Amino acid sequence: MTTLNISLPDPMEDFVERQALQGSYSSSSEYVRALIREEQKRLAQATLEAKLLEGIASGEATEMTRQDWEMLRRGVTRRHSRSRQ
Repeated sequence: MTTLNISLPDPMEDFVERQALQGSYSSSSEYVRALIREEQKRLAQATLEAKLLEGIASGEATEMTRQDWEMLRRGVTRRHSRSRQ
């Protein structure tokens, strides 16, 4: 694990320490890690929602054909093969 040093004004440091104690965290670092994890989840959710909206706006849905599924399988197999190299 890497150490990251940050500078906080005294009121912010007091806030972090109070939140850590009130939230049953073992340290201020654990509290900050939890905040970062929550932000990562929020950003992942926002990305997913944007992709879903993009898909909805892309036009009328069409039924997948055998050819579509085969093309998808080939692409996945190719990417999997490259990642193992």
